[in-house]
Amino acid sequence: MLSLNELWFVLIAVLFVGFFFLEGFDFGVGMSTRLVARTDGEKRLLINSIGPFWDGNEVWLLTAGGAMFAAFPNWYATLFSGFYIPFVVLLLALIARGVAFEFRGKVGHRTWTAVWDWCIFLGSLLPPLLFGVAFATMLKGLPIDSDMQMYAGFFDVINPYSLVAGLTTVVLCLLHGLMFSALRTTGQLRERAHALAHKLMIPLAVLFVLTAVLTAVYTDAFRVRGAVLIAMAAVGVVLFVLAGYFISKRREGWAFGMTGGLIALAISGIFVALFPRVMVSSLGAAYDLTVYNAASGPYSLKVMTIVALTLLPFVLGYQIWSYFVFHKRLNEKTHLEY
Repeated sequence: MLSLNELWFVLIAVLFVGFFFLEGFDFGVGMSTRLVARTDGEKRLLINSIGPFWDGNEVWLLTAGGAMFAAFPNWYATLFSGFYIPFVVLLLALIARGVAFEFRGKVGHRTWTAVWDWCIFLGSLLPPLLFGVAFATMLKGLPIDSDMQMYAGFFDVINPYSLVAGLTTVVLCLLHGLMFSALRTTGQLRERAHALAHKLMIPLAVLFVLTAVLTAVYTDAFRVRGAVLIAMAAVGVVLFVLAGYFISKRREGWAFGMTGGLIALAISGIFVALFPRVMVSSLGAAYDLTVYNAASGPYSLKVMTIVALTLLPFVLGYQIWSYFVFHKRLNEKTHLEY
């Protein structure tokens, strides 16, 4: 039976999986505004397709951060202080993206629109890149001392493994977003989303293989969780092949489910490889942060569990209802707000 420490580690993993599954297609659609859309109307159509969802999807990230702060304060403190500059860039990117969604259509001037279009594109590209780098370095190991202080240099964070992991995250989110766009739009926009998704399959396959190889080289993931990770990789291969099949058959709903499954599997694999650690210290296993030495007291975890189990069904119910209400396809005759 899981202890409360282990339960909250699992819950935080679930929150990050939910965030990347949902916000992942938002990021992909945001990138698609420059890669797929050709007219201002098409750009607004893509933005409208995620208009009812993007802010609700980001709640998963806020909840995951809040859960880390309350359940594992030492993890939260070490991670956020050590990654201060990357996380500030991440926050600014998310802010610029959110503001752009609201301000883009307020002035009918080409320069005004172009500035906000770049904010949407960069605000959609940088977060998955930075998240991929952060998760890879957490697994690879960072210089964390006996006081749980992290003193990471540039090359501790930026290295071949973290860059490949970040790029893989970006391309996977782009593919996920393209399938959402194809699922929600019609006409030429839908056709171009399909075409680009089909072209991305081979580069993404190469990135997946390269990430797996570098994970084996740079981390101890396969040594400590080899059997589980190999089984998950096998499932990932099946999902990838099915995603390619459904894309070729123009079954957008099934393809979207497969790309979402790949995201969920990738994020789950990181937490499986970490457990029972939450951050790996490159200075030695004695300095690793774990679900035990980084956690709050038993009483705090107990109260949090009761509150979470009480409120979670309402939050999930609201999000499911919003997706049901706004499930229809959009076209350029649809009311455009952005």
